[in-house]
Amino acid sequence: MARYPRWRFFLLLAVILFAGIYALPNVFPDSPAIQVTSAQAGGELAERDLQRVHSALEEAELSPGPGELDGHSWIVRLPDSEAQLRAQNIAERVLGDGYVVALNLVPNTPPWLRALGASPMNLGLDLQGGVHFLLQVDMDTAVEQRMEAWASEFRILLRDEGIRYRDVDERGTEIIASFASAEDMSEARGLARAHLPEFMVSSDEQANRLRLELTDDALREIKDYAVDQNRTALNNRVNELGVAEPLVQRQGADRIVVQLPGVQDAATARRILGRTATLEFRMVADDVDPRRVEAGRPPPGTEIFPYRDDRRPPVVLRRENIVTGDQVTNARSGFDQHGVPEVNITLDGTGARSMQRVSSRNIGKPMGVLFIETRTDFETYEDEDGEIRERAVTSQDKYVINVANIRDTLSSRFRITGLDSAAEASELALLLRAGGLAAPVYITEERTVGPSMGADNIEAGLNSLALGLFLVLLFMIFRYKVFGIVADIALVGNLVVIVGVMSLIPGATLTLPGIAGIVLTVGMAVDANVLIFERIRQELRKGASPREAIDFGYGRAFQTILDANITTLIVAVILFAAGTGTVQGFAVTLFIGILASMFTAIIGTRSIIELIYGGSGKRAPAQLSI
Repeated sequence: MARYPRWRFFLLLAVILFAGIYALPNVFPDSPAIQVTSAQAGGELAERDLQRVHSALEEAELSPGPGELDGHSWIVRLPDSEAQLRAQNIAERVLGDGYVVALNLVPNTPPWLRALGASPMNLGLDLQGGVHFLLQVDMDTAVEQRMEAWASEFRILLRDEGIRYRDVDERGTEIIASFASAEDMSEARGLARAHLPEFMVSSDEQANRLRLELTDDALREIKDYAVDQNRTALNNRVNELGVAEPLVQRQGADRIVVQLPGVQDAATARRILGRTATLEFRMVADDVDPRRVEAGRPPPGTEIFPYRDDRRPPVVLRRENIVTGDQVTNARSGFDQHGVPEVNITLDGTGARSMQRVSSRNIGKPMGVLFIETRTDFETYEDEDGEIRERAVTSQDKYVINVANIRDTLSSRFRITGLDSAAEASELALLLRAGGLAAPVYITEERTVGPSMGADNIEAGLNSLALGLFLVLLFMIFRYKVFGIVADIALVGNLVVIVGVMSLIPGATLTLPGIAGIVLTVGMAVDANVLIFERIRQELRKGASPREAIDFGYGRAFQTILDANITTLIVAVILFAAGTGTVQGFAVTLFIGILASMFTAIIGTRSIIELIYGGSGKRAPAQLSI
């Protein structure tokens, strides 16, 4: 032991202790539960309704837990997944449409572990059960909306510069502008080239017409932004609504995958996704003849929208957007000095410039906030072969949630007042904070994984892991005797490190391929030990002393171990970078497992061997059990 640095013993002990603490929560499995929230964001839960639900669950002999409040949610633990599904049906029947009853999993981690930030590994959809959606982003609408915004911006630039124009219109990926004179067209051409670099500008001298054609790079940027912004908005919305560990990621050029582990009710999942919305800030056209509004005939350049509560007359808004929901970086509900609910808004740079330009010219005039909600429902139909199928039906609601006069020039920060209640202010802040959709999305694929299937997957994965571990442990003891027992101890420590690191990494999710990666690691973890032990045997056959054989075995096998594992690590990195969700899950566990096996083989087994055979002089071992 005198030769072996003592700090390595302490390092091994610290790593195993640290990993063990963060692996320990996995011993306490999550409990299935139902989560009850108000259908309106920020709404209160009536104690009487919760008592009715709990009494109904007890009458059905489902053995519910006492129920606990978590923010604006009420959670009831159930003994198993079957009772969870029955409890959801009972709760929905008792509560009606005023509440949302979702399936969830509640951790049972002891408080002292939670205080240390320890939590169990996140389980993927294939292990936990849940709902999988594949969403298609409407790219045509994304391009159309952006072209409308650019056309509106070009009109504002022309008016600000005093350039007279006859018409500015968008046609597909082009903006066509006509002018009264060649001089106006020439000034507009310079303005477009200076302020709209996304377009190639050409002119028709005879017709005094400009043609702004969107470049391929700008078109590709619009589509990438639409997918990325929608992914962010959907992810924020699902997180805001309390779904545990969702997966929202891009797939291909125009699709988004949404996986909601723990949610077995597809209708609940559709409601969660259906609440995504777009918000638009527009000026109110307050000089419109009321008779035209009653007749439903808005003037050119305007649209008529109802209020949300239908108790007030419709509002006529101008078509040009000032700011959209995707330009909002933060939104918080609160109260003004008179105790009236309000929402404080923060805009990004582009939104702030647009708001400042428009508000400075319209002080004292009303501005409206338009809420646009796109919902996807499923209806059954009979196909040509007489089979009953489901198809997605998309509908859209548009209504005004607030109109207020602009009192001063607005910039990146302003507030929305005139809201009916604190719950309405909280809901509006949630919608803005989650971000608006840059383009509509449609559900093209839906798949539900039941909790029983997830339990079967876990059982099969654990059985394969246990069998592989048992055979490896048995082989090592039979082949290398005491050294084999040391390698087995290191292998168990290797699994503890893998589980601890997986539990510690934020966002890491264990899937069925991830279990396969752990099983593979169990087989590969002893490779380094086999190399070391065979080298020790070789040195003993050459006549080296036990002490020298141990030193030579670990020292000379290190380079071989490093070279062999680096290639595997490179493959794991490539799999993670180039693969999708399931392949990435396999790559993560493989990468962590290889690093852990190198540590336990080089530091772990050496430390234990030194404790057993580390004497010198008269205490030096006469022979090795290997």
